[in-house]
Amino acid sequence: MAQAFREIDAALQTDLLERLFQMDPVRFEQLILDLLKAMGYGAGSLASHKLTKTTGDGGIDGIIHEDALGLDAVYIQAKRYAADSKVGRPAMQQFIGSLTGEGATKGVFVTTSDFSKDGRDYLTRVQHRVVLINGVDLTRLMIRHGVGVRDKETYIIRRIDEDYFADPDA
Repeated sequence: MAQAFREIDAALQTDLLERLFQMDPVRFEQLILDLLKAMGYGAGSLASHKLTKTTGDGGIDGIIHEDALGLDAVYIQAKRYAADSKVGRPAMQQFIGSLTGEGATKGVFVTTSDFSKDGRDYLTRVQHRVVLINGVDLTRLMIRHGVGVRDKETYIIRRIDEDYFADPDA
């Protein structure tokens, strides 16, 4: 059963990624906000997240607060790239520049593809804290947090409860 589950999960990840490649860019940005909300950012408050305007957004696609009080904002960059097109250092530099321009220290950079080694290495040398989420991680997070997916069936596997049958006098 575990092997069958892994196969079904892998097929779902592939199907999700194909859907993400076909999404409208603005809808993709909204999906990223929906995912972060499902992960607990913004603490469910409607005022704690927003998409930026589609043109002239200064390199920031969305903003979400870490908590319901809005003590710290996380800035979001979402790139719907083809699987063979990695996000490189120039895109990272642009995002860091946008964070700096906003006076921000935290960001999440999400792509449907992956990040180049040069892009990842660049982030180790900046003071900003940026979390990178590639396409594989994105689909895993979507499945784990129930964004864009729905439970089809649930199976419960039971075993003997040894504590229940244990001798209370032993």
